[in-house]
Amino acid sequence: MKRTLAALGLAAVASASLSACAEEPDASSGAIAVAASDSSCSISSTDLEAGPATFKVTNKGSRVTEFYVYADGDRIMGEVENVGPGLTRNLVVDLTKGTYEGACKPGMVGDGIRETLKVTGEAAKPLSDSEELTAAADSYERYVESQTGALIDKTTEFVDAVKAGNVDEAKTLFPVARTYWERIEPVAEIFGDLDPLTDGREADAKAEGRDFTGWHRIEKQLWVSNNTEGMDTYADDLLKNVKTVVTQSKEKPLTALQLAQGSKGLLDEVATGKITGEEDEFSHTDLWDFKANIEGSQAAIASLRPVLEDQDPALVKQLDARFKALDTELNQHQAEDGSWTFYDQLSKAQIKKLSDAVAALSEPISQVASVVAKSA
Repeated sequence: MKRTLAALGLAAVASASLSACAEEPDASSGAIAVAASDSSCSISSTDLEAGPATFKVTNKGSRVTEFYVYADGDRIMGEVENVGPGLTRNLVVDLTKGTYEGACKPGMVGDGIRETLKVTGEAAKPLSDSEELTAAADSYERYVESQTGALIDKTTEFVDAVKAGNVDEAKTLFPVARTYWERIEPVAEIFGDLDPLTDGREADAKAEGRDFTGWHRIEKQLWVSNNTEGMDTYADDLLKNVKTVVTQSKEKPLTALQLAQGSKGLLDEVATGKITGEEDEFSHTDLWDFKANIEGSQAAIASLRPVLEDQDPALVKQLDARFKALDTELNQHQAEDGSWTFYDQLSKAQIKKLSDAVAALSEPISQVASVVAKSA
């Protein structure tokens, strides 16, 4: 989720509010301290034992940062985003024997400042061997499969409309096809560059010195130029990348711990993109994405529910109440035909209410990964 934070008055305040509310409790004993600055990434221990590892990430710089743990091929094992200056966030990752990289990303762009992590030994009780957590991961995999068929179908329809020059049809299909993508975005994000190539924003592409591609490149052409000229290659690449994500998601499904991190990551997506209006900056169809992210997060929590109810029933009640409150706040902006209010038509007061509801949910959902890690 490579995102550039906007300095947009109320929206920026909303994002900062979420960061503060989402600050997680102190890591358990034995946590690995990560000191992130604008120019360095210091990891207190780079020789780790197999099993769940807690990274306590403190931003000592002046820019918002994030921290990733990568496996070979930049496959993301875990990430924590939107760590504001002076804040500390925890990341719990289940690691097997092998070599990884820890990366701090000042400004949340680029390849990051990296250190090699070496994991040795065998976990006493791998999380993947837990019957309840295996069931949770299997449940979510079925949810992903239920979304990926429609994702390919609707993306194909969108691409066909773009290549046929049918602007009105392409504009109608754009937010619909993206709904299926946004629901399962944690899956896409573990596969290195596939997510930014498919769903990256123009500002991120410029900051990283790469071509602006994917959904938002075509979105810009449709809404700014009101045509599809020159979009055939971008459309073909979009469909190819979406199909690759679907294929790889079947080959490397998320673990329960990645699922727990993903449920939080989807809320971070809302906080750093949708709530600022910079996700779909040309079409202003952000609320379609907003709702899809929330639905994806709910699906992740639903898969983990048996584990959470066993370990922390009070947390489950809190999550239920705050998901309901967010749904209530959001759903008033949906019409009877299923369409959503365009983001630029919302008032600052309405955006503030949505932001507050996201922040309230983010606090309890930030505890889910720790509960999952302790359940093994």
